[in-house]
Amino acid sequence: MTRARGLLVLLAALAALASADRARAETGYDLWLRYVPLPEPARRAYAHAVRAIVVQGGAATDGVIAAELRRGLSGLLAAEVPRWDSVTGDGAVVVGTPSGSPLVAALGWAALARVGDEGYVIRATRIDGHPVTVIGSGGEEGALHGAFHFLRLLQTGQPLDAVDITQQPRVALRVLDHWDNLDGTIERGYAGRSLWRWDELPDRVDPRVLDYATAALADALRPYGIRVYLSANFAAPRLLAGPPTADPLDPTVAKWWRDKTDEIYRLIPDFGGFLVKANSEGQPGPQDYHRTHADGASVLADAVRPHGGIVMYRAFVYDASVDPDRVKRAYKEFVPLDGRFRDNVLVQVKNGPLDFQPREPVHPLFGAMPRTPLMAEVQITQEYLGQSTHLVYLAPMWKEFLDAETYARGPNSTVARVVDGDLEGHRRTGMAGVANTGSDTNWCGHDFAQANWYAFGRLAWDPGLDAETIADEWIRMTWSATPDVVKTIRSIMLDSREAFVSYTMPLGLHHLIGGDHYAPMPENTDPRRSDWSATTYHHADAAGIGYDRTPAGSNAVGQYRSPLREQWADPATTPENLLLWFHRLSWDWKLRSGRTLWQALVAQYVRGAEVARSFEERWQALSGWVDPERHAAVLTKLHRQAQDAAAWRDKCLRYFQGFSQRPLMLPPPTQAPVSVASPAK
Repeated sequence: MTRARGLLVLLAALAALASADRARAETGYDLWLRYVPLPEPARRAYAHAVRAIVVQGGAATDGVIAAELRRGLSGLLAAEVPRWDSVTGDGAVVVGTPSGSPLVAALGWAALARVGDEGYVIRATRIDGHPVTVIGSGGEEGALHGAFHFLRLLQTGQPLDAVDITQQPRVALRVLDHWDNLDGTIERGYAGRSLWRWDELPDRVDPRVLDYATAALADALRPYGIRVYLSANFAAPRLLAGPPTADPLDPTVAKWWRDKTDEIYRLIPDFGGFLVKANSEGQPGPQDYHRTHADGASVLADAVRPHGGIVMYRAFVYDASVDPDRVKRAYKEFVPLDGRFRDNVLVQVKNGPLDFQPREPVHPLFGAMPRTPLMAEVQITQEYLGQSTHLVYLAPMWKEFLDAETYARGPNSTVARVVDGDLEGHRRTGMAGVANTGSDTNWCGHDFAQANWYAFGRLAWDPGLDAETIADEWIRMTWSATPDVVKTIRSIMLDSREAFVSYTMPLGLHHLIGGDHYAPMPENTDPRRSDWSATTYHHADAAGIGYDRTPAGSNAVGQYRSPLREQWADPATTPENLLLWFHRLSWDWKLRSGRTLWQALVAQYVRGAEVARSFEERWQALSGWVDPERHAAVLTKLHRQAQDAAAWRDKCLRYFQGFSQRPLMLPPPTQAPVSVASPAK
């Protein structure tokens, strides 16, 4: 009760003086590490608890901790916060580990051993009679994580007097996958060129790399604790003048991988291991030699094992010969291999069975390979969700995925419990996010795309967090703590994903796009592959629309456990937001609302475009309450988003009306019609 009351008082103080500290010019470069001075009442409230920093220990990470705390606290409190060698007065913030800090060791906290090297304890206590705040951990990386959490407490207006927080990551490997090419381009990148300037390394390291490490809460590379992994080409032995083959069962190939891996570890002693995309979208792999994915993973796993490395083997495969329905193929290839992978291999599985669509059912592999650690893969970059033009907050989508039931061991067998190892007792666990970063000043191409980077990090740490809490943190750290500002921005963010689904691919429609994955192309029939074609997935004709994945169709529902397979096999019990994913229905099919399928489709498209237009209006109301530069930049993006949403609505509905021949009443255009094309093009 005392802590809650203190928080309300502090938030009230923040609100009272918000108008005195409104709108300063910013670029977005600082991300959520935006240490602008707190309002005066908040600074006074924290002054007694934060008077100095005490970081004992001479490791590189200790220096990073001290530097980040001094930068953050001095900015937030608008006064230089000194570093003391020991506790000589009240209000010290003591950070360290039992092995590196005599002060922390003397506390004798058993919790530090329990949280491990990456977890931490933040606790108000006394040292030599002085009230202090201690940030302790079993390892330096955990102490650094705790230091950033402490800064977040101040940024979000949390009381410190009785603070007592214990945290540790639920997921061991939290990985950002950078799809960056050696020429500086980025596959599915929408925020400029690559951060990695390969031609300058190792003589010059771009300062942005250090700032990147800070933002990612991992570590400027080594002092911040980030381990580097490499995406390996499976045909590397043959391509790099090694053996004339890449057959994983060939002894000369195995030796080549061992020798090359030893060479890498001599250069990078803490190298993490390999990420592999094999026999997918034209990439070479073990199946080229009539071997299995387990065979392919094993030759790499054996090479990194002596060094403590791992292999992350992607399950994104869709060989057309395996099954006519693309969404069934990974399951059919990988489930028979359960238990045949080495124990230092994680199979990396996308959240859904198709390809990062705005909404998909959970991938059926989750819960179907109990003897194999499965690593979740989500996409932070918005390949299919408006790229860096549309504001789409992805945490609700990821929570939908993580909270989804697999029923692998009955109820409460959620994806989150598969991913964090709790369901099957796996020690190796992981979650990967395809990064949305680039050389743009604001890192992500859209100021609100930063929220998705932040949300991925928070959910990879703790999949149990909720999307609203994460949004609230990010808004207060990035924009403002003023209650009305927080409320308005939060409403836009939490409405954004459902709005995008509604104005692009509602009721379970999917893949209604063309080559750039941005513009609506429901008419797209790709001559290269049918499973790259929009028409393959919607099957629209005069009789109806949708993909029949029931036992009477492709039977994709058969890859799910009961009761999901029975529920999703019946359109009457299928969630309406997945209806056309699993069913082909007539235009006059009656939904639970009483509307026909056609009427519901029209309503969804219209409603989505209306909500998108409201984002622009809601954001305009914040003029003067956030800095004018970022306000203008976001407003421009939201205006384009409203136009695109209307164009998606109009094109898709007119296209589908050509089949349905049902009445269509579209809202009058507010301006001349626009066509949708990727801004990057």
